[in-house]
Amino acid sequence: MAIHYGFIGLGAMGYPMALNIRRKASPESTLYIYDVHSPFCEKFVAENSSYGPIKVVSSAREVADMADIIISIIPAASHVKTVYLDAKNGIIAAKSNQKRLMLECSTIDAQTARDVGNAILDASSGIYIDTPVSGGVPGALAGTLSFMIGSQEPSAGFDIHPQLEATMSLMGTPSKFFYCGKLGAGLAAKISNNYLSGTILLASAEAMAIGIKSGIDKHLLYKVIHNSTGQSFMCDHVNPVPGVVAHAPASRDYEGGFKAQMMVKDMTLGVDAAAAVGIKPSTGQAALELYKEAAVDSRCIDRDVSVVYRFLNGPE
Repeated sequence: MAIHYGFIGLGAMGYPMALNIRRKASPESTLYIYDVHSPFCEKFVAENSSYGPIKVVSSAREVADMADIIISIIPAASHVKTVYLDAKNGIIAAKSNQKRLMLECSTIDAQTARDVGNAILDASSGIYIDTPVSGGVPGALAGTLSFMIGSQEPSAGFDIHPQLEATMSLMGTPSKFFYCGKLGAGLAAKISNNYLSGTILLASAEAMAIGIKSGIDKHLLYKVIHNSTGQSFMCDHVNPVPGVVAHAPASRDYEGGFKAQMMVKDMTLGVDAAAAVGIKPSTGQAALELYKEAAVDSRCIDRDVSVVYRFLNGPE
C-alpha cells in the first residue's frame, strides 16, 4: 500500500525538500501540500506534477487527515504552534492516528518543540519529532541535507517509527543523520551549530575585508585562509566576497541562500539558549547586534546573509 506524504511550508528550503520527496517517492504516493502563500503551492503543482500526484489543501488539519507522514519547515515557533496545535485548523484537530509520523524541520527553540511534541502525543495525533536540517538551499536541492533528530537511535529494542529513516533519506544523506537523544535535543544541536556558523561568517567577512583593504588580492587571501588555520565551511562555501567562490551567493549579488533577516532569529535562538544554560554568549551577542543592523539596511534586506560583508563596506 502506498505511503502518502504531506508537506507544510514551501519556502526557500521547503520547496526543494518537497520536490525531492515528490521525485523520489513512489508515483503511487500522493503528496499533499500546504503553504499560507498559495502561489507557492500553485507553482509547485505546475512544475512537479509529472513525478506523481500532488494535491493542494487549505490547512494543516487537511494535510494530517490525508497523509501518513508529514514534513514541516516554517519560519518561527509561533507558526509551528499554529500548524500543530490550532484547535480548528491545526494537525491536532485532525482525526486521531497514533502511527502518523511528523518530522518538524523548522529552526525554533527546543522548549517549543517539547511542548508541541507532548501535546501531539497526549492527543493521540501521532509521533512528532524535531528534525532540524543543515546544508542550506544547495543541500536541499541536492537531497544531501543533514538531520539532527530529537530521538534516541533505533536499536533492537527501540524503533520510534519504521519510516523515519526512509523519509529522511528522500531529502538527506544517511551518514549525516544524527540521533541526539530526546525530544528537543535535535534543535539544541542545530542551534549550537547555527550559533557557530553565524559567528564564523561574520568573522570571515571582517577578515576578508581587512586583508583586501590592506592590499591583498582577494583570491590570494582566500587561498591563504583556505590552506591555513582560518579555514572553514562558511569561508569555503558562503564566502562573502563577490567573485571569490563561484557557487557562493556573493558571486550572484547575494541572491538566494539564507536571508539576512533570518540570521537575527537564529542568532537570537543561540544567545537565548546560552543564557538558559548559564553560558555567556560573548561572540554571539556581538554578532547578533551587528546582524540586527544589517537586517534593516536597504542594501541587505532579502539578500543572503553573507551580504553582511557589504554592510561592513568591504571592497567588492
